[in-house]
Amino acid sequence: MNDDIIQPALRPVRGAARCAVAGFVLAGAAWVAQAAWQVRLAVAGLPPSGPLDQGDGRHRPLTGLENAYHIVSVLGDAATLLCAVAFLVWLSRVRNNARVLSGQAPRYAWPWVYAGWIVPVVNLWVPRGIVVDVHQKSAPGERLPRVVNWWWGLWLAGMLSGVGLMYAGSTDDIIARAYTDAQFLVAADTAIVGAAVAGAFVVRALTAVQRKRMGAAENHGE
Repeated sequence: MNDDIIQPALRPVRGAARCAVAGFVLAGAAWVAQAAWQVRLAVAGLPPSGPLDQGDGRHRPLTGLENAYHIVSVLGDAATLLCAVAFLVWLSRVRNNARVLSGQAPRYAWPWVYAGWIVPVVNLWVPRGIVVDVHQKSAPGERLPRVVNWWWGLWLAGMLSGVGLMYAGSTDDIIARAYTDAQFLVAADTAIVGAAVAGAFVVRALTAVQRKRMGAAENHGE
């Protein structure tokens, strides 16, 4: 698919923006819940029966609090996935609108809207670059909202913390860490919650800019 050839019409963004903001709110609340359960685990302390991994492939039964954390973790993963889908739908739509408004091809080809989040190293700057490009083409000459940099900085902090979004360990591993290193888990969760809050403001800011430009374009065409 060639971005230089296909020129889609402007599409409404308000509904997609509302869904994206709701997704960020839901994901942020889910990570707050996870942080709260991690603190509860730390306060409760390691059960008398010892760690989950008893050695030699043996695991003790979960306590009620540990089992509840598993449920909270699953719900958090689901909320994060819903947030990601809603945000990508919004991002794809405002990216296409920015192309129509500016008459210029996007800086990054369409696969990077999705692949940019998961390709190692590239995911350190491409997603932000796509958002910046949308703003520049939607509001040429206007200053980039500061919240974009706050959002991206907090996202990177949560992603690179070793315990946050990209943590590859199991839920049981996180429970074990909560008994000894809860402060690091909560710090990572705080960064992710901050990124979710900032992300909601990014969506609102760019949507407002684009709707203003779209309104001006429609009035000019009358």
